[in-house]
Amino acid sequence: MIAVINYGSGNLGSVANALVKLGRRPSVTSSVSDVLKADAVFLPGVGAAGDTMKGLQAAGMDMAVKKLFELGRPLFAICVGLQVLLTATEEGGEHKCLDIISGRVRKLPGELKIPHMGWNQVRQRKSHPIFNGIPDNSNFYFVHSYYADPDNKATIGATTQYGIELCSMVIIDNLIATQFHPEKSGEHGLKMYANFLDLAKC
Repeated sequence: MIAVINYGSGNLGSVANALVKLGRRPSVTSSVSDVLKADAVFLPGVGAAGDTMKGLQAAGMDMAVKKLFELGRPLFAICVGLQVLLTATEEGGEHKCLDIISGRVRKLPGELKIPHMGWNQVRQRKSHPIFNGIPDNSNFYFVHSYYADPDNKATIGATTQYGIELCSMVIIDNLIATQFHPEKSGEHGLKMYANFLDLAKC
């Protein structure tokens, strides 16, 4: 089973539709037990990290996501889904996040237009099967005002230039997390989801 976590918000429909385009039948679910037994899990996110954390906690999905990571299960987190994996966010004041990845979520510098919205290049920093068939510096679609800043820079799978060189992707074992939205990124985004499902063998 492929699970898309439903915690009351997030870009659920677009992610599920992208997976359907790949010939899969995802389950959009708010069931912790379904998520924990899934072969691959997607954690979408839109809006503010603090609100996302409240939604995850209310649904019991905060502990489920931590458990997935501890078990090394295939997990793909998207946009705010990436941000809540870190220790804390500066958005809306100080909010604790899941602390799966040590680091902070910081506001983009003000020299350029915020939010960062639209297509931008993603520079691959690791050689990894998630990039199979995707040329380096391919364009992906972004919508965000904050970015993940992990303490361990070795976890950064890709970066993007927007005023600063920001982390646009984290890769840790079976965890793939992107600041951009693959489901809104055309052919390359679908290919990235397909590569993840191939890694998850589903």
